[in-house]
Amino acid sequence: MTTLRTLALAAIGMVLAARASFAHHDWPADRSKLVTLHGTVTALTWANPHVTIRLDVDNDGSVEHWILGVSSPKVMTDNGWDKTTLTPGDVITAFVYRFRNGTHVAQLQKMVLANGRELYYAGPPRNL
Repeated sequence: MTTLRTLALAAIGMVLAARASFAHHDWPADRSKLVTLHGTVTALTWANPHVTIRLDVDNDGSVEHWILGVSSPKVMTDNGWDKTTLTPGDVITAFVYRFRNGTHVAQLQKMVLANGRELYYAGPPRNL
C-alpha cells in the first residue's frame, strides 16, 4: 500500500510539474493578429531562458519602447542568429504577436534586416 501511495504521489507531482512547464511556454500573445513593427534596435540580450530585443518604434512622433521575446540562445543559433546579428542602431521590421495585456511586449515571429535578410523565431512559420 505504501508503494502504491508513493507512486501515486510521484505521478501527481510529475503531472503538476509538466503542467507548469507548458504554462511557462505558452506565450500570452494574441495569435489572431500578426502586428508589423518598424523600428530601431536599442538592445539585444543574449541570455537564457529567452533572447530579448528592445526596439524603439516611431508612432506619429512619439516613441514606443517595445520588448520582443524570442527563443533560447541555442534555438536562435540553430536558426542562423548569433550575438552579433543585431546591434543598437540597426533598423528592422519585426512581425510579432503582441501580448494580450496590451503592453508593448510581443513574441517575435519574423524579422527583416535593413539588407533584406529574413530571420525567424524558430524556423519559417506557415503563416508568414
